Amino acid sequence: MAPTTVANSPDGTPGTSDVGHVEAPNLRYFVMALFFIFGGITSLNDVIIPKLKELFTLNYTQAMLVQFCFFTAYLLIGIPGAQLVKKIGYMRGAVAGLLTMMVGCLLFIPASQTATYGLFLLALFVLASGVVVVQVVSNPLISLLGPAKTVHSRLTFAQAFNSLGTTIFPRVGSALILGSLAGVSAATLSGPALDQYRTNETQVIVQTYIGLAVALAVIAAIVWMFRNALHGETIEQSSPTAGFALLRRPRFGFGAMCIFLYVGAEVSIGSLIVNYLKQSSVMGLSDQSAGNMIAYYWGGAMVGRFFGSALLRVLSPGKILASVAAGAVILILISANSSGPVAGYSLLAIGLMNSIMFPTIFSLASERLGGRAADGSGIINIAIFGGAVVPLLTGALADVSGSLAFALLIPAICYAIILAFGIYARRPAAA
Repeated sequence: MAPTTVANSPDGTPGTSDVGHVEAPNLRYFVMALFFIFGGITSLNDVIIPKLKELFTLNYTQAMLVQFCFFTAYLLIGIPGAQLVKKIGYMRGAVAGLLTMMVGCLLFIPASQTATYGLFLLALFVLASGVVVVQVVSNPLISLLGPAKTVHSRLTFAQAFNSLGTTIFPRVGSALILGSLAGVSAATLSGPALDQYRTNETQVIVQTYIGLAVALAVIAAIVWMFRNALHGETIEQSSPTAGFALLRRPRFGFGAMCIFLYVGAEVSIGSLIVNYLKQSSVMGLSDQSAGNMIAYYWGGAMVGRFFGSALLRVLSPGKILASVAAGAVILILISANSSGPVAGYSLLAIGLMNSIMFPTIFSLASERLGGRAADGSGIINIAIFGGAVVPLLTGALADVSGSLAFALLIPAICYAIILAFGIYARRPAAA
């Protein structure tokens, strides 16, 4: 069934009535699948970090370069990605993003053959570049596929499928990647023996990502078959830097900063979970057992998003955002000042608090952008660069202080600022 394009309201924004959107119910399933894919692939970094940390005998700052290179793609590709989508449309843009992700996965092959950490980082950057393009497509598209009055709920529901991916992928990745860690440590080897050990151990990473590359190629082919499905889509054309003008809007600028902080805090905690839970003062788990626990962190976000999508239909999105941000700060304080299972599970429970943050911050910041939604999405995607900066700072603080618990201070500050944004944006945006 061909979608029906509905005209914008007189002020050019999809305001309070059921206008300004595209009637294409079947495409909602497609968008949810995209959320599932890029969420799952992103969360695999949490499994790769402890693996590469051991193989290349890295400190926390060096290990966090995985996240730095991955999320730097949002800074460098955000605007070009938005321009590409505006030029070729949402569906073709999705195909371009999926194929770029496939290339990134295949780059793990030469990285493993040479056992070079830098090549792994390059592969992750290319993979992330494709993720950025897919995300530039997904966020505004789910906003267009329904009435404006339910955009907060709809985006949160779609993000739940993102969390489904982040719950399933680490569980599988932990078994495939962390489960293969040999009894010998890279720290005890040198020369050819060390090179051979690294080559052998990174093969499991390669096999995992080759499987992903095949799956991405199939999905890209399916999406290409439906490249003309979104008839009548309208994307306002503008210069590559036009989106930066939106930062002059206090609400959007504050929201973009909170996206930077939220992604940084979420990624920092996810990146440290394995090493945090392995500590004897916390739960003393093995690599694979700790890796399996990542699923609880991302699973909490998934459950919270399904419930949150219902709550956001009846309660103020800003007030809910402020409440969960406060909950995240409290849980960090509990984890950092306790030990044993209490310290471990309170950290994992932050995933539940994270649940509605990204979609709610995004939709609150983007209210009344109208035809400039693609520009706004491009800027928001640049703000995801926080996933590169905040984890690096958190890792550096862990190295300097010698305490992962103390390093959680940085994510706590991020959540405190998000709390302030929730209070600030608790009322609808002005025209």
